[in-house]
Amino acid sequence: MRRACLSLFLCVIAASAAAQDAPTREHFAPSGWEGSYHALHYTPAVRVGDRVIVSGIPALEGQDEEAKIRWAFQQLKAHLEKAGATLEDVVELQSFHVARDHDEFRQRIAPVLKVHREFFKDHYPAWTAVGTTALYAGNAPMEVRAEAVVGSGARARAEIAKPQEK
Repeated sequence: MRRACLSLFLCVIAASAAAQDAPTREHFAPSGWEGSYHALHYTPAVRVGDRVIVSGIPALEGQDEEAKIRWAFQQLKAHLEKAGATLEDVVELQSFHVARDHDEFRQRIAPVLKVHREFFKDHYPAWTAVGTTALYAGNAPMEVRAEAVVGSGARARAEIAKPQEK
């Protein structure tokens, strides 16, 4: 009986110590995005230790597709900043593009590439672009999500040779 109590006591102490060592999980919503958390039950940005995960941001506002995409990237910047990160800290980017086929997908990615170059000047994040038939925000041509590691942009380096011109 004593052994069982001692084992249980040690397990409780170990679990308590592990919980204290776990990183803090913080939830963030930039101004205007609070409804995502309260009404839609998702967090726009979550920070766990130095890792920041930004939920998908639909390209909603703007006069044309390029302006809508630029707005989404501006929102991404605001989400990151709210959680203590910067665009330079982004290590992975995912974008989702509404398209019926490969040709339309290639047309839709062109303005994204232009805007991407404006926001990521060097030390580019890993990036996966996915074609889909629909997004939750019905009038958005694309949606972008990201993961960042706070502070990683300050010490970024790329030792990637440029391809030789032909």
